[in-house]
Amino acid sequence: MFANMPTALSPLRARVLLVLALLLAVLTPTAPALAAAEQRATHPGAQVVDVTQVADRQVDLSVRSTALGGRTVKVRLLTPDGWAPHDRHHRRHWPTLWLLHGCCGDYTSWTSMTDAAQTESLRDVLVVMPEAGWNGWYSDWWNHGRGGDPAWETFHTKELRRLLERDWGAGPDRVVAGLSMGGQGALLYAARHPGMFKATASYSGSAHPLLNDESTARIMGFFAGQDNDPLRVWGDPVAQRRIWQAHDPFHLAKRLRSLPVYLSCGDGTTGPLDPPGATSALEADFNRQNHALAAELERVGARHVTTNFYGPGTHGWAYWERELHASLPMLMGALGLDVG
Repeated sequence: MFANMPTALSPLRARVLLVLALLLAVLTPTAPALAAAEQRATHPGAQVVDVTQVADRQVDLSVRSTALGGRTVKVRLLTPDGWAPHDRHHRRHWPTLWLLHGCCGDYTSWTSMTDAAQTESLRDVLVVMPEAGWNGWYSDWWNHGRGGDPAWETFHTKELRRLLERDWGAGPDRVVAGLSMGGQGALLYAARHPGMFKATASYSGSAHPLLNDESTARIMGFFAGQDNDPLRVWGDPVAQRRIWQAHDPFHLAKRLRSLPVYLSCGDGTTGPLDPPGATSALEADFNRQNHALAAELERVGARHVTTNFYGPGTHGWAYWERELHASLPMLMGALGLDVG
């Protein structure tokens, strides 16, 4: 009887083996599935879907971002001499300068409104000029507690940074500068991401939006631009005060005290680079905010703060171009480069 059992069990064994084979076929990924899984693991969050050479040394990347709900946004690169990120035989990683645009601008602002592309000292760095939304405020929006799209901070500091360092020649040494909304962004990113940037510069930046009711109301007005619900960004300045403070450079001053910091602003009256009679209440407000931040940086023991509160001057590109040049020795010095 026992000698005949294997023969009797053969059909059952065959069925078991068939079931196991089917399970393995279902559970074992195919080559394309493995490739897709590997792609997700090694390329989380952002993917370049198009590349356009727009001018000498200027390349626009179209980047699809998970942090932005799967939307595609642009990033302009001003490339250094000898930049060839896809040349595997001469692969080099470059120090980077992140240049952040202001409210109502975009990723083209710095190259269209200033001489950045013609500046000789920027031929030795990779300049990164990312889109940040007309009104994005370099923040992961609160969205009434739900979070999610848009998450500009996550896009820039995680997704885009990793993508640029992996495939586009960006190195680990970085500095960041910006104007107005982007000035606030430059201070926020340097403070909120310790070690990511070696120096930061803010030109006419929103440096202390919680300074007073006028300052808070003004930034809420910006938040409401393009028919946006202003509470989506950081919430209510009273009910969600912790979120506001976490995005107010004044309240993050301790995190900036070990970094070289450059602050500049006019006072909103007619300056030498303005048409006759021009004034700016916005610049006057930001001037008060920057003075407050400079005093707080001094109070917490910051030792590397440079200020240029130049008096008469409005909220305009002529001043920001000038201040970019004025701050370049500090920014490039932090990267170990000589402006000359």
